[in-house]
Amino acid sequence: MTWGIISTWQQSLAGTTKAAERLAAQGPSGDAVQIAIESAEADPAFNTAGYGGLPNAEGQVQLDASFMNGDTLSIGAIAAATDIAHPIAVARNLSHELLNNLLVGHGANEYARRHGFAMRTMLTPEMQNFWGKQVRKNATRHDVIESHDSIGVVSLDYRGRLHTGSSTSGIFMKAKGRVGDAPLPGAGFFCDNQTAGVVTTGLGEDLMKGLLPLRINQEIANGLTPQAACDKVVYPFVDELYHRSGHIGAVSVVALAKDGQWGAASNVDFSFVVATDQLEPTVFAAKRSTNNQTNIHKIEL
Repeated sequence: MTWGIISTWQQSLAGTTKAAERLAAQGPSGDAVQIAIESAEADPAFNTAGYGGLPNAEGQVQLDASFMNGDTLSIGAIAAATDIAHPIAVARNLSHELLNNLLVGHGANEYARRHGFAMRTMLTPEMQNFWGKQVRKNATRHDVIESHDSIGVVSLDYRGRLHTGSSTSGIFMKAKGRVGDAPLPGAGFFCDNQTAGVVTTGLGEDLMKGLLPLRINQEIANGLTPQAACDKVVYPFVDELYHRSGHIGAVSVVALAKDGQWGAASNVDFSFVVATDQLEPTVFAAKRSTNNQTNIHKIEL
């Protein structure tokens, strides 16, 4: 059995490389997902998740995260949480609970404290200064919707087990309590050992309308490759949404199937990282072509 991992954004390369080492040593895919995401959560340079994440309108970093087990279909997620050092770890722990799998706000914080997870002030001085400057200049709608991006990961281990995970601080200067797609099953992620794992990144308000991970999984179950499934689902959706509303935010997906094949699609310039038993950790760029397919090329670092 092959192994593989795919993650959103070039900045996830370091964490994905660590996760790939775990998979190459026949480690479980759930561990690989957590390793990759915790690396991003701890790195303030990845400023849309975890420590150094983007503040909301009140200058507070509110965090969303999710974890899904493709074997049992178990889900764990938190939303609008604060001061949790590694939201992905809490989401993973919640996936083991029989009930109460998605916790928000104060409830998520209390669960993390009660179970001994590390707590940390997630607002860095640099991000606090950035927030203050935007407040003083009255940040525009463009400033807000162009500042976001979750880290999403899909991992396959040598035993054929798939897991997904996501973590994000969401839109810059979002309303207090706002929740995007990342912690919502079917909208921000979906994972099934019998088909594939899929995660999204982009503007949550639009991604929640498409249920793209669930639909892509269904297309793979019907026989399409991950790439063909991503193309078939994503581009008609973004065109239809634009036709109906007159606007569309960033919509990007990555998918990894049970056989190790992978795919991606995006309506913006989008980077992602892939590693398999046959491919060292590699950064790719994805961009929509004129024929509603995705042009993918390797980024030379």
